[in-house]
Amino acid sequence: MANLCNLILCLTLAAATGAAQPRSKNLDIYWIDTEGGGATLMVTPSGQTMLVDTGNPGPDDRDPKRIFQAAKAIGLQKIDILLITHYHGDHVGGAPALSKMIPIAKFYDHGDSIEAGNSPQTAKLWGDYKSISEGKRVIVKPGDKIPLKGMDVTVVSANGEVIAKPINGGGLNEFCKDAKQKETDKTENGRSAGFLLTYGRFKFLDVGDLTWDREMMLACPANKVGTVTLFQATHHGFVNGFSGAPALVWAIKPQVVVVNNGPRKGLEGDAWDTISRISGLEDTWQVHRALKNDAAHNTADAQTANLEETADCKGQWIKASVSSDGKFTLTNSRNNFSKTYTSR
Repeated sequence: MANLCNLILCLTLAAATGAAQPRSKNLDIYWIDTEGGGATLMVTPSGQTMLVDTGNPGPDDRDPKRIFQAAKAIGLQKIDILLITHYHGDHVGGAPALSKMIPIAKFYDHGDSIEAGNSPQTAKLWGDYKSISEGKRVIVKPGDKIPLKGMDVTVVSANGEVIAKPINGGGLNEFCKDAKQKETDKTENGRSAGFLLTYGRFKFLDVGDLTWDREMMLACPANKVGTVTLFQATHHGFVNGFSGAPALVWAIKPQVVVVNNGPRKGLEGDAWDTISRISGLEDTWQVHRALKNDAAHNTADAQTANLEETADCKGQWIKASVSSDGKFTLTNSRNNFSKTYTSR
């Protein structure tokens, strides 16, 4: 079943991207299904690539295989930049296997793991990552730029810190009044390396699994990232309320939200309410249907890539294709349903 699903993924990617054709002149962003992990692949108009996270480890290498097949179907020969937001297994676990499948030129991260000594599992995750990235690591801090040609990619969070001053027109935030605060997170989640990517009028924010307390640092008293076009919902859809501070989510006013959740991971509690109350929100897309939620707390089936439980999952993906004039189209590989938007 796994091999069949991987073949289906490869063929549908090839059909949708036209792997034998000249490379797209758009910025293409793929949310590759890693069953509640993270793997966001970007291909610029110049052909440069950045992968953000690598999904889970596993005996069958399911997630790195899905990433590799996507890269191969698109026609990629290597990954130019791999950004690891933080060192939890669902983000860094697939990296060792992936590095054996496709060359990775540079590794970007927030610095050393703070959880390496917690258990044999976390020690292995960190040790394996150090081994494959040796001599090719770049440690980022807030305010740094990640070099993608034709793009401005600014690091807005890393290693528990955030940018010092507002960018992208950010400023005083009306949603800070009476905003709920939470205790400082002491895990790798709060260390997540996050970035704001700007391509013309299109602006994409991805802050990994950044926690509520650090989101508040980005949001209050000033919104430090301004408004964005597309937001990858923090922590797979605000897992267990650890992320998703309304003071940030409502202030950035995304037109479109993509949730890279799993069938039973993300969109718990008040998450859907927080997303649905974003002023000017045009749409939400999900990598998985949240099976613990009813229809009123999921987006439309047409905009959901995977409807099944994990055992039956076909590993469908969501793609955003962004043109230089600010128009962008999201496509669901499961049904080829697409919608086009215009960056404000």
